[in-house]
Amino acid sequence: MPVSERQLADFANKHAWQIPFDISPRHLAGPGDARHVTHGLAAAGWSAVSDPLSAEITLHSPDLRHRLQFDPQSRTSAWWRLQAEPTDTEPGWYAEFGELVPAEVLAGFTDALVVPPPQQSDPWLPVSSAGWHRESDDTARSPDSMCRIELRPSSELHDRPSWRVETREPGHGTIDGPRIWHAYFHEHTPTRLVGSFLTALADRSPLQRGMYDRTGHYSAVQEPSPLRPQQVVDAHTTRIKALRAQARFARRQQTKPATTPAKAGPAHPVARR
Repeated sequence: MPVSERQLADFANKHAWQIPFDISPRHLAGPGDARHVTHGLAAAGWSAVSDPLSAEITLHSPDLRHRLQFDPQSRTSAWWRLQAEPTDTEPGWYAEFGELVPAEVLAGFTDALVVPPPQQSDPWLPVSSAGWHRESDDTARSPDSMCRIELRPSSELHDRPSWRVETREPGHGTIDGPRIWHAYFHEHTPTRLVGSFLTALADRSPLQRGMYDRTGHYSAVQEPSPLRPQQVVDAHTTRIKALRAQARFARRQQTKPATTPAKAGPAHPVARR
């Protein structure tokens, strides 16, 4: 299901008339536009299988292994759910994200799912490089202390560690305040995907929001953006087209038959002079 010109035009109609503001830090930028996620997956060949008149959106990957569900009427704190079915060589896994997770940060995760990035050996590297505080080998906290990343240890129920990210309001002493949003990654979630999410989360560059868009918290810093509205639209369109081309290239590489070396012909005797 490629992204149609009409769908891109609908995105443009919303954002071309909004005055963009730069919001930082990213974990407080608010949900933004969900089409940062859904347009990217659709450009990579994912198809919608949900009722078009429903508020819920469900997308399936071309190989039917992955399913993304967005449910703004969810009775739980998770509005986004992504599930991967097990294969003969890979285990299944599950990830979920709260209502106020920034769509651009979640798109860092889903983009890496459809266009695998170079393998990153240490997912903590982008976090440390962005100045987050490493409280221990398995935890990190944002400079404002409102967002915390935790690699939870294995247990009797889980044979491998799982990841959890939470953004909370400021608390008192050692007690955190109410939760703003969360992200959870099952123990078998590929490390490269978690690393891509953390890279997008810790990125110091601001996210763009309209003047009256909802943010994650009142303490988010809002400044008039140097970007024009059309530049915000163009950046989205350029990213979608790039994802489409990269996903097509990746599929061609996967389906390309393996080349077999040419068989050596019979040896010919060297002619005598």
